[in-house]
Amino acid sequence: MRRNESGRYSHRWAVAMVGALTAAALSSPAAAAPEPSAKLVRCGAESCLRLSGYRETPASIIQVNGYTVRADGERRWAVELPVNTVRNWSPLHARTIEVTLVDPATERSETAEVDLPIGLLGDVTRLASLVVSVG
Repeated sequence: MRRNESGRYSHRWAVAMVGALTAAALSSPAAAAPEPSAKLVRCGAESCLRLSGYRETPASIIQVNGYTVRADGERRWAVELPVNTVRNWSPLHARTIEVTLVDPATERSETAEVDLPIGLLGDVTRLASLVVSVG
């Protein structure tokens, strides 16, 4: 901080610096969009995996494990896939799913590995026992 004529620190200068730093941080490309996320939801009589995220261009194509899917929304998008479809498109016991955004205008693509809900594609029939203890 700078000192003013009376020897005290200038609060205006400090406020101006904080404002400038905040503006620079918000306009920085390092403040990228959040990664896509996955959540288990009900869709009719079955369970579905809801993938959601953000895309810079509403025309961007969304692919899940290499399969093109139709998304709801513009920049904020969401896709619901039946769990059986996710199982068919994924390796056995997968813990992540690959989500790719492709901008058709520039042919640029971004891929993210999205964590699946725990045990979604696991083999739960091998559970021998479950011990729960209190205190």
